[in-house]
Amino acid sequence: MLTRLRAGLGLAVAQLRHYRVRTVLVVVAVALAVLSTTLLASVSVGVVAAGTETLDAANRDVWVSGGATRITASGVENAIVDSHAVAAEIRDREDVRNAAPIAYQTVYVGTDPDDLRTIVGVGIPGGGGSTVAITEGRSFEGPDVHYAGGNYTGPMTHEVVVSPRVAAQLNASVGDSLYVGGSVAAARENEFEVVGASPTFSRFLGTPTVFLLLSELQEVTGTTGTDRAAQVIVTVEDGVDPAAVAASLQRDYPEYDVRTNREQLQSVLRGQALVLASAAVLVVLAVLAGLALTVNVLALLVHHQRRAFAALKAGGVSAWTLGWVVVWQAVLVAVLGAALGLALTPAGAWALNLLAERLVGFSDLVRTPRWVYLLGGGLAVGIGLVGAVVAAWRTAAVEPLSALRG
Repeated sequence: MLTRLRAGLGLAVAQLRHYRVRTVLVVVAVALAVLSTTLLASVSVGVVAAGTETLDAANRDVWVSGGATRITASGVENAIVDSHAVAAEIRDREDVRNAAPIAYQTVYVGTDPDDLRTIVGVGIPGGGGSTVAITEGRSFEGPDVHYAGGNYTGPMTHEVVVSPRVAAQLNASVGDSLYVGGSVAAARENEFEVVGASPTFSRFLGTPTVFLLLSELQEVTGTTGTDRAAQVIVTVEDGVDPAAVAASLQRDYPEYDVRTNREQLQSVLRGQALVLASAAVLVVLAVLAGLALTVNVLALLVHHQRRAFAALKAGGVSAWTLGWVVVWQAVLVAVLGAALGLALTPAGAWALNLLAERLVGFSDLVRTPRWVYLLGGGLAVGIGLVGAVVAAWRTAAVEPLSALRG
């Protein structure tokens, strides 16, 4: 048995060397199938992990939303009206520690009043350090005094926190001035001082952002009359079940969508179902293409070797020995393809991470845990086994007399 295996291996290596072009073709096919599978699986892992980390970084347990946040011709549509009052009502509950309204608006931003660009502005309440993670400088100090109990008559702090992408795009750092407003005219009239940097909502929204105190964002965008917000994010008291609080809030506020952190992430992923489904289809197509090409090339190798196989059969070599030759061929190309695909995975992940960071501002979005490599290796083994079965069957079907006459 061992002699037969060694003989089959030697013949397989010789045949693969002889048909170099076809061997390279099938190895590349397996490698591409493995690489596409590992990279797309890594993207899926990274998306879920990044979403979880971003929501956890917001340090909130329950999200109260007025529906989907949509961008309209006039800016971002925030569906919760009288958001400060809604947040105050929720905050008064015994099982709630804090509730903070969050608004999103498109704003004009620039270091030069004559050179402005459109960026998403995020309005957060006073004491913003509990809402966003600061990586440089500081957050807003003290309460949102401009709100003044709903009159919007208090002094404005004229302070702004920027995301790292905005800081890089505008070459702005802590201590610099930014002009911010809902229109070009409003931006030119409102100069803010950069007091800190935070990636929190930039990661959540996937776009460059600037942070203002909520009432000041409403002031410079002309939305103080309705006091609109997109969400009220809630922190529950220690030992309280967020799911129970979410269910209670949903009963009290049926007009809003109330979700826990996990449910909020699931909602975001459902919103990207088409993208995720497309990725899954690409994986399936890559696997099928690799499998089809592997099987076809191995069958073609058998076809081109049919006269040699026929002569060996006629000379007394058993079909089992010839079967082991093509099985070894399939195993070798699968191993080589898997090794190449897995070796290229780290470089591919690095390239995709660089592209994702430049396009959407997400770093470390493509992650390659150990099981991703096991998945790629297992795929190559599966392709090799199917190819081996088909090739061995074709070999067994070779008729010595008809093949030698042809």
